[in-house]
Amino acid sequence: MAGGEIRKSPELPLRLRLVLPIFSAVTNVSLRRNGTVNRRFFGLVDFKSSTNKKPIKGVTTSDTTVDSSRNLWFRLYRPREAAAGENLPVIVYFHGGGFSLFAANSKPYNDFCLNLSRILPAIIVSVNYRHSPEHRYPSQYDDGVDALKFLDDNPPENTDLSRCFIAGDSAGGNLAHHVTVRAGELEFRNLKIVGLIPIQPFFGGEERTDSETQLARGPVLSLKLADWYWRAFLPEGSDRDHAAANVFGPKSSDISGVKFPKSLVFVGGFDPLKDRHKRYCEGLKKSGQEVKMVEYGNAIHGFYAFPELPESGLFLKEVREFIQEGTGFGDQS
Repeated sequence: MAGGEIRKSPELPLRLRLVLPIFSAVTNVSLRRNGTVNRRFFGLVDFKSSTNKKPIKGVTTSDTTVDSSRNLWFRLYRPREAAAGENLPVIVYFHGGGFSLFAANSKPYNDFCLNLSRILPAIIVSVNYRHSPEHRYPSQYDDGVDALKFLDDNPPENTDLSRCFIAGDSAGGNLAHHVTVRAGELEFRNLKIVGLIPIQPFFGGEERTDSETQLARGPVLSLKLADWYWRAFLPEGSDRDHAAANVFGPKSSDISGVKFPKSLVFVGGFDPLKDRHKRYCEGLKKSGQEVKMVEYGNAIHGFYAFPELPESGLFLKEVREFIQEGTGFGDQS
């Protein structure tokens, strides 16, 4: 391993210092040693949000079913600009949760996507995909690709699918990458992916990185928790060098010839996965892909979900600029 010791305690507001240990404790109890999830217990912290036909801060939401047999659906966020008849860029979003937890209507993600839709502005399509361990790899990737196909065949009103971005956080960032790779091999009639936004994507590997070792007890994502998620998600008998986890590792496929958009990757200084994220950016560059990395030194895993953190506001500004650069939308503002 290379690199020196790093500071192990981020500066967090009092509320987060109180709330995050409770959330972590409930999560750890919910993920059983036998590889199953106590979903009823996790529901103690996983509050759900209903759709709102009346605008909240100028944004309305609605749910659309893609395939009821596998609970595949999405929540659509429509800002006031779309309601006024303007065609807006689209962000297809995949939530985090280690492939095992949360949903598109979980309150933290509903609030996050609502705010993102309002500030950009853009139409957000937040996809609800199947969970592991009940549904292992590649179920989640299949759901993501099928959601894109559904959008291509059924464009929502006031969406400009030729300005489509794929985004996701943590496990959703992993999904965003793999769905984008698979989509690059498909032909769409209306949909064109012009940008990828992996937010602290959940990647792994058998060899531990410096940040995984030094930040093993992160306030949101610990190394023990990450290992549990991989065991629940990857095919039986696989290790963390599986191509789904170690995207530029010994078992990965070359993406240099794949249609792949420009990427904006977010990294947190107190995220155990930060070295993975930097390797990911290096892998993209070596594959001939264009990528911009944004690192916030004091950011924990999941920082974007906490509006009280200054990095959350900086994040929104970066995404807005990326959307504008990728589409020309909003240059007048």
